[in-house]
Order: sequence, then structure tokens, then C-alpha cells
Amino acid sequence: MRKAEACSIFLGSFVLAALVVRFRDSIELLLWTIGPLAYPLAIAVMAIVASAPFSVTDALAIMNGVIFGPVWGSIINAVGIVLAAMMGYLLARRTCTLLNIQQQIERLPHWARRFPVGSPMFLITVRIIPGLGGTVATQSAAAFRVPLFRHIWTMSAIAIPICTVLAIFGNDAADFVHDRVAVPVRHYYERARAHLPHLHHNDQPAAGNREH
Repeated sequence: MRKAEACSIFLGSFVLAALVVRFRDSIELLLWTIGPLAYPLAIAVMAIVASAPFSVTDALAIMNGVIFGPVWGSIINAVGIVLAAMMGYLLARRTCTLLNIQQQIERLPHWARRFPVGSPMFLITVRIIPGLGGTVATQSAAAFRVPLFRHIWTMSAIAIPICTVLAIFGNDAADFVHDRVAVPVRHYYERARAHLPHLHHNDQPAAGNREH
């Protein structure tokens, strides 16, 4: 029964995060339109996705930077990461029986296994590994009863700087695309529409040549 409960929690959190990523465009549109409520909603979305196993938060970090700007986008990402660390730890305490942690640790690169399991350097180093690293670090922290505060700050030490960079440069990238691509294209389209009647009139064939 405990394994069944752990499996349901594990899959439920993964599916919920996947749905958030799948409908990111709809969530982004909602955040643009609900005013001040967008701030707690964006934090909740980041926390849900970042706490799920095998999750990727890059797209959400960029989205928050675009919607809220680099400063508030970075703050929202940071708060969401801290909440995700707490949520992920609590979930991992219930689901760590699903993964053979010792086997997962043995599959880590040699340089990651040089540090004692559960130590701050181990948790930080493992999180650098793309893909499975974050999940292994969280599950290891739960399995070896690492203090919650250690889990929070080691996760934050890696995730918050990355999300901050994505929020800042994601916002700059959106501004660049808007100023250098979207605006010129819109102006070109408006000028083309303004000249269409004139061009259409001048391009009409002469009456005697219409059959050609």
C-alpha cells in the first residue's frame, strides 16, 4: 500500500507539472490579464513544476521574465524555487521507496560520487547533471534524512541563479524580438496595405490587352 501511495503521488505530481508545461501558452495569457493575482499564480506554477520529478523549469523562468520584467520575474522564480524545494522534499519522503537510490547513486559519474551522499557538495554537484540530477538529489536528500534547510539552500544555490539569468535575458530577448522583428514587420505590413490600392490600380492591364 505504501508503494502504491508513493507511485500515485509520484505520477500525479509529474502529470500535473506536464500539464502546466503543455498549456503554458494559456497560462501565459491568463497571467497577462488577471492583474495583481498574476504574482501568486506565477509563483504557484513555478513551485508545482519545479517540485515535480524530471521537471524542466527553463521555459517558465523565461516566461516570468517576459511577463513581469527581469526584477520581479527573478523574484517570482526565486520564491517558486524555494517553495518547490520544500514541496519536492515532502513528496520525496513519500516516494523515495520507488527508486533504488543506491543504484542511482552508483550510476552517477565518478566525480559526483567523490563526496559523501547527502553532503552539501554532493547535493550541489549532482544537481549540475542534466536530466536525472535534480530528481536524484531530491530523492537522496529524502532517503538519507538530510535536513530540510540543507536541501532548500543547495537546490536554491543551483536553480535560482539559472532561473535569474533566464528571466533577465529572456526578457531582453523578448524586447529584442519585439523591437527588431515584430515592429519592423508590422510597419512594413501597414505600409504595404496603404499602397495596395494604388499598386492595384497601376497594375491593371489596358483595356485592349486584357485578353492577354
